Amino acid sequence: MSYPEDLRYTAEHEWVRTPGEAAGSIRIGITEYAQDALGDIVYVSLPEVGATVTAGDACGELESTKSVSDVYAPVSGEVVAVNDSLDAAPEQLNTDPYGAGWLFEVVPGDPAQLEGLLDAAGYQASLSA
Repeated sequence: MSYPEDLRYTAEHEWVRTPGEAAGSIRIGITEYAQDALGDIVYVSLPEVGATVTAGDACGELESTKSVSDVYAPVSGEVVAVNDSLDAAPEQLNTDPYGAGWLFEVVPGDPAQLEGLLDAAGYQASLSA
């Protein structure tokens, strides 16, 4: 499995890419590990644009043929974009979790929260712990 070095990670298997497309935003998705554990993803529920999310809180759901899993906000802030293409093609989370399968973008209320996220090596170590 791959864990790109340019991303930050959470213990809950989300990744964060900075910068996102919108000014000051970060892009959030799930890791290859998460999509593999979930299996074929068939439905995605994401926060609405304009919603405020809180770091560590559930803010969406992924439904697969195996189970339903929460999506957790890696940082607190305002949602400024969601990947609407996942409504029609949720399988993008399985086929391209670090690209077309991104979930949403947030403008962090406190950019310092990003410093508390794991780097690729730290995330990989957490998987074997």
